[in-house]
Amino acid sequence: MSRNVLLLEPNYKNKFPPIGLMKLATYFRLRGDNVVFYKGDLKEFLINDITNDCVVKLSQIDNTINWKLRFDKIANYIRYRRNADLEKIAIEDSSYSVLIYPWVDYYKNFYHKKEYIKNPKWDWVGVTTLFTFYWDITIETILFAKTMVKDIKNLMVGGVLASIQPKEIEEATGIKPHCGTLHTPYKDIDSDNPYIIDELPLDYSILDEIDYEYVDSGAFFSYATRGCIRSCQFCAVPILEPQFQSYLPLKERIDRTRRLYGDQQNLLLMDNNVLASKDLHRIIEDIRLCGFVPGAKYIEPNQYNIAIRNLRLGINDRAYIRKCWKLLKEINNLKSIGEEARTHIYRLREQYGLLHPETCTKNTLITTYKDFAKFFEKKYSKQKGRLRYIDFNQGVDARLFNTERVALLAQIPVRPLRIAFDDVKTEISYTEALKLSVSYGMKDFSNYLLYNFKDKPQDLYHRMRVNVDFCEELNVSIYSFPMKYHPIRNEHSHDRDYIGKHWNRKYIRAIQAILNATKGKIGRGVSFFEKAFGKDIEEYYRLLEMPETMIIYRYFFEWLDLEDARIIAKSIWGNDDVCENSVSSWWKKFNECQLLLPHTEWQELIDFIHKSDFDNPCRVQHPLAQQLLRFYTNHRKAIIKKGSKLYKLKEEYDKNPLYSVRRLQTKDV
Repeated sequence: MSRNVLLLEPNYKNKFPPIGLMKLATYFRLRGDNVVFYKGDLKEFLINDITNDCVVKLSQIDNTINWKLRFDKIANYIRYRRNADLEKIAIEDSSYSVLIYPWVDYYKNFYHKKEYIKNPKWDWVGVTTLFTFYWDITIETILFAKTMVKDIKNLMVGGVLASIQPKEIEEATGIKPHCGTLHTPYKDIDSDNPYIIDELPLDYSILDEIDYEYVDSGAFFSYATRGCIRSCQFCAVPILEPQFQSYLPLKERIDRTRRLYGDQQNLLLMDNNVLASKDLHRIIEDIRLCGFVPGAKYIEPNQYNIAIRNLRLGINDRAYIRKCWKLLKEINNLKSIGEEARTHIYRLREQYGLLHPETCTKNTLITTYKDFAKFFEKKYSKQKGRLRYIDFNQGVDARLFNTERVALLAQIPVRPLRIAFDDVKTEISYTEALKLSVSYGMKDFSNYLLYNFKDKPQDLYHRMRVNVDFCEELNVSIYSFPMKYHPIRNEHSHDRDYIGKHWNRKYIRAIQAILNATKGKIGRGVSFFEKAFGKDIEEYYRLLEMPETMIIYRYFFEWLDLEDARIIAKSIWGNDDVCENSVSSWWKKFNECQLLLPHTEWQELIDFIHKSDFDNPCRVQHPLAQQLLRFYTNHRKAIIKKGSKLYKLKEEYDKNPLYSVRRLQTKDV
C-alpha cells in the first residue's frame, strides 16, 4: 500500500537544494509512495492543504462548478473566518448549496480547532536541517512535523544540524534525529529497503513543487567521494561523513537525471576533499564521460516537452502541473514570438482554464500539448549553446597539489577552481598550488576565506591581499569570499553572535559592512580593493575602527563638509574644527582621544567602541570622548528619511558629476 510522504525543508535562505530530501524522494517514488515536498510558510502549507481537501469535497458534491477557481476565496475564509469572505465564495451558485455550506464550515473548523492534529494525513515525514544558527526555525519545523505524522516513529530528522547536535534536538523536540548519511540497506527507513539511499540519484522534480528558487540551480548536484582525510576543528565533515569513500560512480546517476529531468548546464560536486582520492583518475574520466570536457556546450532541452512527458508518465503530477503553468506564463510574455502569437496563446490558456495554477489539470495540459508545442519548439530552436563547467564547490586541498593531480584537473572545464585558503599558515602551499594550476592553463579561481576563528584581523587582510596581487601578477581571476566562523557546538552555535579570540564586534560589523558593498566578494582590481579594505594594514585597521555608517556611505562622507555642505555637516557631527571632510574629522578626533585622554579612559572608550553597543551610554564622560562618540551614531535612517539634513545632502551628492564618474569606474569591479 502506498504511503503519503511529506518532505520538509525549514524556510531559511540557502543556495543549494536539499540533496538529502531529493534522494529520499527518489527512494519513496521507487517504492510507489505519494511524495510531497514543501519549503515555505508552514501556516500557508497547512491552509492550502486543507483548502485543497475542501475543494476536492465540494467538487464531489457538485462538479458543475469549477471550485478550483474559487480556491483563494475558500482559503481566505478558512484562514480568517470572516462572513465577507464566505459571501465571496458564492456558494449559492450551486444547486447543492445546502450541502456545501456545512462542508466549508467543517474545513474552517478543521483548521482553527486544530483537528488536523487529531487526524494527521501523513504516513511518513522527513525534515532536513542545515546550519546550527538556523536553530529556531529548524525546531519550529520539527515541532510542526510532529503534528503532521500519524505515528511519531515515522518522523525522521536528518542533515547537518541533526548530526552535529542530536542530543540538543532530542531535548527540544522529543525526536531522536538520524546522524550522518543513509548508507545501510535493509535498515534505513524500511527493513525491506534494498537501496543505499545516499547513493541514489536525485529527484529534481520536487524543486518545481515550491515557489522558493535556489540561487545555484540549473546544475547536476552530486558526489564523487565522501568524507575527508583531515580533521579541521572548524569543520563538521568528520561528524557527518566520518569514513572517507574514495570513489562513487557518477555516470549512471547523471545519465538517469538526464533521462528523467533533462540535461543540466553545469556539474556541481559537493566533495569535501576530492584530491585525497586515490581514484582521482577514475573520477575525472567519469566527469568526461558525462560530457564535461573543455569547450563542451550546453543546449537547453525543451522544458515543456519534458514536463508533458513526465505528466504522462505520472512521475510527479503536483510538480509538473505547476511547471507547465509557469512555462506557459513565461512564453506568453516572450516578446520574440510576436504580439499576434502572444495574444493567441493567452486566448488558448483562457479557453482551457490554464491562466491560473489552481485550474490547470493534468488532462487539460496533455490534451492541449499540440496547441502550444510549436511555440516552445521555436523558443528552444534558436540556441547557440552555453559553455558548461564543473565546480568542486567545497574546495580542493592546496596541500595535495602535484603535477599529476593538476594535469588531471586540466582535462575537465573546472570553473572556478576553488583552492582552500582558510589559514594564513597554508600560504606557501596555496600559492604553489595556484601557480601550478596557472601553468596548466587554468585562469578562474575562487575560495572561501575563513575568519573569526583562531586568526587575527590582519590575517584576513593578508590573505585577501595575496589573492588581489596574484590576479595582477598571474593575469588570472580570483574571487575571495570571506566567511565568518560560527561554532558548531556549545555557546553561540544557535546564533551568529560568536566573536573569535582576536576579534571584536566592531571589527566583525566593519567587515560585514564592507562586504555588503562588495556583494560579499573581492575580485580583481587593486585600486578597488585598497579603497574597500585599505592600502596597507595600518589603513585597514583604521577602516575597522571607522563608524559603520561612514563605511557604508564612504564616498558620501568623504565628500561631506566640502564647500556649502560644510556648515550643515558640522551641525550634525558637532565638530568645530575645519577638516578636509567628515571622515577626516572623525579620524582627527579619534587620534586626539588616543593622544590626550588618560590611558584608562582611552582604554575604556575603545573597549566600548569595540563592543559596538552604542544604544547604551559610555562611562567615559570626557568631552573629547563624547565628541568622538557622536560620529558613531547610526545615521542610516536619517540618510534615507526624506526631508532630513543628511537626505538633502545625499541628494546633492548623488547629482554631483564627480560621484557619477567614480561610480562608473568601480561598477564592474
